[in-house]
Amino acid sequence: MTQNSKKYNKTLLACYLGFITQAITANFTPLLFLMFNKNYEVSLGKIALIPAVFFLTQLVVDIICAQVVDKIGYRKCIITSCLCSAAGLILLAFLPELFPDPFVGIIISVVVYAIGSGLVEVLGSPIVEACPFDHKEAVMSLLHSFYCWGSVGVIVISTLFFKFLGIGNWKILACIWAVIPLYNIYNFATCPIEQPNGGEKGMGLVALFKLPLFWVAIILMICAGASELSMAQWASAFAESALGLSKNIGDLAGPCLFAVAMGTVRAVFGKFGHKLNLMRFMIFSGALCVVSYLLASLSSIPMLGLLGCILCGFSVAIMWPGTISICSPRIPKGGTALFAMLAMSGDLGGAAGPALVGNISQIFSNNLKAGLLVGTAFPVVLILMILLIPAITKSKAK
Repeated sequence: MTQNSKKYNKTLLACYLGFITQAITANFTPLLFLMFNKNYEVSLGKIALIPAVFFLTQLVVDIICAQVVDKIGYRKCIITSCLCSAAGLILLAFLPELFPDPFVGIIISVVVYAIGSGLVEVLGSPIVEACPFDHKEAVMSLLHSFYCWGSVGVIVISTLFFKFLGIGNWKILACIWAVIPLYNIYNFATCPIEQPNGGEKGMGLVALFKLPLFWVAIILMICAGASELSMAQWASAFAESALGLSKNIGDLAGPCLFAVAMGTVRAVFGKFGHKLNLMRFMIFSGALCVVSYLLASLSSIPMLGLLGCILCGFSVAIMWPGTISICSPRIPKGGTALFAMLAMSGDLGGAAGPALVGNISQIFSNNLKAGLLVGTAFPVVLILMILLIPAITKSKAK
């Protein structure tokens, strides 16, 4: 690392904590679903709307960011993400009891911290991309690994907290988790932040839509999000069936195994990725993902199903950050609009993929394996899109 890039270590730390905060907002509330049902008498049907609201809010933020971030400024927007994340977690502890229907307070809190999550999702990657680091694809992979480690941390620490101090004290833990984004306000307020494209105005959406490579990038991100979330949503079910764990333990063990696998690959790639060909690694990851889905959907041996789940965590790890690292240098003037649309596409895939798997499973008499077999299409399309990139790049050069 050069002397010039060392001063950006604080920027990198702030972005690491930003991705950990995103993991907290995404994973903490689902651990409270059964408690909401019991203590607040919120129906399971309403509880099912909580992740949908979180996802849709992020999608809206992604779209808005494409239009306004360059005008407002990166520093103000990323500090706002910390404020919203902290406020949403604190509101979750107090707001439900202030409404006749606690569900209203829960949803308001979710929307507030989902705004923070959506902002850091859009802004974290371009902030790091604009820093003068060597081997940016490796730095980007390591950055995204902190979401995985954050997911593991919030699940494990929250579980231990509930075990020893009781789930009745969950409000205290919600406020404790809020300390991380509150502290990160100082980091983002004082660290150096460079404007992407050297301060030049990035391309608008209309100009981006005219680029064939942009549409390849969009499809890549949809497939990356769908490949990851289609399996992750059912990870707990695999842990339960393969290991014979209780439902509650299975809900925690499955997602943890999946997140550990993802985080390990991203961290290793962050260390050694500069020695690898990223596009070849993406193709290999896509092929491994196909194998993992086939193992999970076609194997009659429960342990092989669990192995498929874990392999999937390894295989999808590089897809999201890898797509950003491949496409952003090839669209150098994409600016905030490019990063926002990539984030939106990843979220869209993360919403559509699990929905498709669930609907197909329902058509085949709630046969989850049938749904996951259809999910094999996502990594196959991803491989095809990666293979298209050299041809599109050469065509553009001519």
